Amino acid sequence: MKRLPISPLAIIALASLAGCDGDSKPEAAKLNDDDFKVALITPGPVNDSGWSALAYRGLEAIKLELGADTQNIVAFSPQDIKDAMRSYAQKDFDLVIGHGYEYNQIGIEVAKDFPKTVFISSSGDKTATNVGTFRFNLEQGTYVLGMVAAKLSLKGTLGMVGGPNVPSIESTFRAFEAGAKAVRPSVRVLKAYTNSNDDIGAAKQQTLAFIAQGADYIIHQANAAAQGVFEACKERGAFAFGTNSDQAGAAPDVVIASATINAGPVFVELAKQLKEGKFKAGVRLRGMADGAVGIVWNPNPPFKIPEDIKAEAILMVGKIVSGQLKVPRLEF
Repeated sequence: MKRLPISPLAIIALASLAGCDGDSKPEAAKLNDDDFKVALITPGPVNDSGWSALAYRGLEAIKLELGADTQNIVAFSPQDIKDAMRSYAQKDFDLVIGHGYEYNQIGIEVAKDFPKTVFISSSGDKTATNVGTFRFNLEQGTYVLGMVAAKLSLKGTLGMVGGPNVPSIESTFRAFEAGAKAVRPSVRVLKAYTNSNDDIGAAKQQTLAFIAQGADYIIHQANAAAQGVFEACKERGAFAFGTNSDQAGAAPDVVIASATINAGPVFVELAKQLKEGKFKAGVRLRGMADGAVGIVWNPNPPFKIPEDIKAEAILMVGKIVSGQLKVPRLEF
């Protein structure tokens, strides 16, 4: 699969991924390509054009650049996650990546029985000698999209449709709302969770309900169920914003822009540190200044985006990259 493109607004050389505060894993001998095994556990199918797809691109980058033996499995329920982690560890996998907040605590529990395997989750704050996390600061992207949505909205009402109600998703929604209110304090922002990553029907019905209440721009964090959001917008003449991956291709008639994550360099650098025996546990935060988060505009949008709105978005990205603007996010 090809790698996720980063918006030219935020391409900055990837900063060093030296671990933050955390315990060090005992030094290990360098591993040969044939010995290095990496597994990825995702909450949904890797063809979802979103959250799981971006992680799979990161896994493919590890395979291509480090010659690793890689495998992927979908597991979302706590028991399925635990079983998958234990299975990979029993097969002597060196690195197991759980792609989401929900994998962090389970990784802590399983890691105690498998000290030779490193467990990483993309979100979370719990670490141990062989457990770490990395967090993509997608809030920076959703904040900018909130500004754009508030500027574009004719009705002054926006919608946010989430799948599972977890802190990582809630944080991106709060940033979206903060961005919207920063440029239009009177804007109304509706929010709901379907509690499912793949229930297209539920996501569609929730989106239709928001549109009925006046929402003309919708952002989602619904993974594979995003299709329902896009279908509802197309049927009712509303517009949407993609998240995690560039989703203009999935719904060119409704998607204005996407807040994207470029997982490849982050995944590769982390795996490289482990392969070379240099891994240190900790929480790593990567965002626009690292080239890990960006904004990608639909190259053929459903209508012409006013140039002044695009210019303001570019300005805001620049302020975020320079550190002049701190985007609000939940600590977890």
